[in-house]
Amino acid sequence: MNNLNIPMLQGAISIAALLCLAAGWFNVFSPEINAMLSNIVFYILIGLSFVLASLSYTNQNHKYLAYAAAAMCIAGPFLPANLQIVKTIGLFAGIALTFIARPRAV
Repeated sequence: MNNLNIPMLQGAISIAALLCLAAGWFNVFSPEINAMLSNIVFYILIGLSFVLASLSYTNQNHKYLAYAAAAMCIAGPFLPANLQIVKTIGLFAGIALTFIARPRAV
């Protein structure tokens, strides 16, 4: 992973996630594919993005929180319907953590 540009990979994954969300919203494909893209693939990609973002965090607690948010996003779509709020909580937690824990320029 030393030769891999993590921020660029994270950006590409985030853009792919947004494309999945947009495809689901605008009904680009069949209803089944649209639902899968916006309700499953989107959250898995965002979870992967949170894992990659955690690599830049210097505070160990922030890393653990990012992993927890990622796990909630990745596992959430596969939970029963009454527990799928977990994926939304993971999404909001990961977004908040991205703003709080990002490395500051010196």
